[in-house]
Amino acid sequence: RYFLVGSNPAETKYRVLKIDRTEPKDLVVIDDKHVYTQQEVRELLGRLDLGNRTKIGQKGSSGLSRAVSAFGIVGFVRFLEGYYIVLITKRRKMADIGGHAIYKIEDTNMIYIPNDSVRVTHPDEARYLRIFQNVDLSSNFYFSYSYDLSHSLQYNLTILRMPLETLKTETTQTRQESFDIFEDEGLSTQGGSGVFGVCSKPYEKYVWNGKLLEAVRNTVHRDWLLYIIHGFCGQSKLLIYGRPIYVTLIARRSSKFAGTRFLKRGSNCEGDVANEVETEQILYDASVMSFSAGSYSSYVQVRGSVPLYWSQDISTMMPKPPITLDQADPFAHVAALHFDQMLQRFGSPIIILNLVKEREKRKHERILSEELVAAVTYLNQFLPPEHAIIYIPWDMAKYTKSKLCNVLDRLNVIAESVVKKTGFFVNRPDSYCSILRPDEKWNELGGCVVSTGRLQTGVLRTNCVDCLDRTNTAQFMVGKCALAYQLYSLGLIDKPNLQFDTDAVRLFEELYEDHGDTLSLQYGGSQLVHRVKTYRKIAPWTQHSKDIMQTLSRYYSNAFSDADRQDSINLFLGVFKPSEGKPHLWELPTDFYLHHKNTLGLSQTRQSYTYWWTAGVLKYLPLPFDEVTSAENRRKLTVKKFHKYEEEIDIHNEFFRPYELSSFDETFCLAMTNSTRDFMPKNVGIDPSPFTVRKPDETGKSVLGNKNNREETVLQRKTAASAPPPPSEEAVSSSSEDDSGTDKEDEGAVSQRSTPVKVTDTGDSTKITENVVQSTKDVYGVNLSDIPSEDDLAIYSRFVQLGQSQHKQDKGSQQFSSKHNLDRVINLVPISSFSQDNIYEVQPPRADRKSIEIFHAHIQAGRGNMQPLGKDDFLMYREYIRNRYM
Repeated sequence: RYFLVGSNPAETKYRVLKIDRTEPKDLVVIDDKHVYTQQEVRELLGRLDLGNRTKIGQKGSSGLSRAVSAFGIVGFVRFLEGYYIVLITKRRKMADIGGHAIYKIEDTNMIYIPNDSVRVTHPDEARYLRIFQNVDLSSNFYFSYSYDLSHSLQYNLTILRMPLETLKTETTQTRQESFDIFEDEGLSTQGGSGVFGVCSKPYEKYVWNGKLLEAVRNTVHRDWLLYIIHGFCGQSKLLIYGRPIYVTLIARRSSKFAGTRFLKRGSNCEGDVANEVETEQILYDASVMSFSAGSYSSYVQVRGSVPLYWSQDISTMMPKPPITLDQADPFAHVAALHFDQMLQRFGSPIIILNLVKEREKRKHERILSEELVAAVTYLNQFLPPEHAIIYIPWDMAKYTKSKLCNVLDRLNVIAESVVKKTGFFVNRPDSYCSILRPDEKWNELGGCVVSTGRLQTGVLRTNCVDCLDRTNTAQFMVGKCALAYQLYSLGLIDKPNLQFDTDAVRLFEELYEDHGDTLSLQYGGSQLVHRVKTYRKIAPWTQHSKDIMQTLSRYYSNAFSDADRQDSINLFLGVFKPSEGKPHLWELPTDFYLHHKNTLGLSQTRQSYTYWWTAGVLKYLPLPFDEVTSAENRRKLTVKKFHKYEEEIDIHNEFFRPYELSSFDETFCLAMTNSTRDFMPKNVGIDPSPFTVRKPDETGKSVLGNKNNREETVLQRKTAASAPPPPSEEAVSSSSEDDSGTDKEDEGAVSQRSTPVKVTDTGDSTKITENVVQSTKDVYGVNLSDIPSEDDLAIYSRFVQLGQSQHKQDKGSQQFSSKHNLDRVINLVPISSFSQDNIYEVQPPRADRKSIEIFHAHIQAGRGNMQPLGKDDFLMYREYIRNRYM
């Protein structure tokens, strides 16, 4: 038999799984439900090793030997012989959300379980094995031990904030269970030392190994079950004056009706559509990690094929095969099932952005538009008007060809209206400054405002025909708009606007390009053909030849390799199960019957044509049914009580791993893409803010290094929070066809925001140019006295002379010849806060009581324990706001 020994990351607690190898075709897995310590496991394995040797005292291969070391179980699978176990043998950390690591599978190992002595061979087994391994588990499959990747951040944090009474009643049912190794972050109870841990059921639609774990799901402890998702995961660090903000993009591909481009179109009979991907952008302040004390924000959008029965016949070998509607659906049956799923998961409003062509010489894509409009119109008759599905048709291809229109400006208008309707998720209430001087756009924002922050209600569903190139650009623009609101809600920018050619948007655009390329390779067989730069019309000429190559690659993949990929996906997801006496997978003329269950037998329950939604969904709208506190949702949760010093809920140990030797070179947070290192121009005098618009030709050439321009260099300084708003998106054209216009805008922006200062090379006193725009009263809120006192002037002149002599010494142009100058430098009394301060010893200053109190309050704030603001604090803050902004 095989023994599987699993441990927690600290290797202090272990579980053991026994797998019987004497059964030729059945899977017998025994979980003894006991938690072992390291010492107990060593003793157990020692006894097993000793007991399985043929002769006492013999040290050979006949005892217990280690077969493989792994990071988790993907699942168990059987074709025509016995079961295989699929193990993760290599992993790579891809992202970090609140201290919970997300890993990508790098390599897997399939081990045949039954012994050779009981193996019953079958001639077709090897072929099935080859087809199964055609699904490359090392490309874009992700898992996490402690974070539920199949759900959105909003769902995961909403269940963590469930009322305490609900959790107490739930705990009694699961008290008999033994300890949990990989547990979600705990919830502090009111008083006492108990902490509640919450574990939710995964959302089956986005889990790709659900069928592989089916055989053991009810027999083993849930710590053994590792759910994997397929899609994309990327994370980058946005540094805002040194403050780390992590921008994460997670895409979950649906495992229902999954497949390749021309073979999976439209929807199946259960409302699952082809190429359905849920994209979530998560933004959080990485300086505070825990879910309870940190600031987290997320925004979700969806892409997916048009929810109708339609297909394209690829046997004609045409680049664009004709679109055919396969079944008449006058009551929009499949569309109803699809939108019902969306109402349950996202709430209302559901907004459809349809990007397919509206005008064509030969009717091709327009067929889908007409049918979709009819379906949405029919379904909206029965929904309450305030929760109706919103349909936005926009022919993106037509606008791209037009020279008068700017595609991204138009998309930006759509994006603004969409984000205003759905809102976004943030886990903290609005900051005091945004309540005091609210932005007009902020007040119009939709979603649901609760005491703990904001919830996103409803979702944008974008589609074109393939849901690849046009869809990715539209999603990027909506994501960019949402990102501005997210940054504003976390208090990082003072207006919810982001412009192109800033470090922040470049970083976000690169994430979205990787996301689009990955999803395009999975579904279409090639990378993106049209990118954001293509639609901005700033793509270089070489890009056109690359586009042609991608188109050819996509065509080749669709014509020759898609059928094999489709077979392997069907086998991996358990859509097709091999069995004796039935046709093999490669003998089937089509997989239509596998994906459409109603072709093999009619269901007894028929859905109503008018009440097409699940009972209870409308009652909670606009909130999603999956996130409300109801008896049905409570059944999906497992709740356990821990002691607050329990090792497995210690997020600090989980993240920092004090028991491991770690090197800086291998630390994930240092290796990830960084806005300062990878996007900011390498210039000395450049503004380090990631929200400053950079000129396209700024590619690391030093601005201050050019001697001719040095005298004319304008040093501008502005902070992320205090800069007046940049010119709006409409003012600065995102297309750079007219460069001169853009430069003028940039110069205008500089003079509007800053006080330019000329820097000169000579040792004379620095001159301030005449074009100082604002008075000191405007900038600082204080009128500086006209004539400083004599003492102040004396101190200032000493300071200036010291600076000059230092400057001359650096230049080497003038030696200290006069004794008078030397005395002036040497006789300066060092002013220090240290009572004793020389090169041999230093005496640190004593901190007064008030400073210590301020420091303790700062520490408490980091832990999430905010102190109530006093009357003086409010007055001081109000005075500051009045002086600065009003």
